[in-house]
Amino acid sequence: MNRKFYVYILHSYKDKGLYIGFTNNLKRRLTEHANGKVTATHLRTPVKLIHYEYFINEADAKAREKFLKSGYGRQQLKAFLKETFSN
Repeated sequence: MNRKFYVYILHSYKDKGLYIGFTNNLKRRLTEHANGKVTATHLRTPVKLIHYEYFINEADAKAREKFLKSGYGRQQLKAFLKETFSN
């Protein structure tokens, strides 16, 4: 069985903040964000997908999400995507 898991990062045009999430259906989840159906981002729309990672193991994906949400993870992410943020 080919299961897919995604960790994704959204950038809010409204408050310039980041949202880091996890899903097993990226297309559906992005549609939910765009339509204001996600409590954590409905007041922060519009949002743009700026990065995602694909995993075949759910535990690995959840661990990556947790790391990116940590202080060091966010710091590393901002350094990694510095050109994205400069535009």
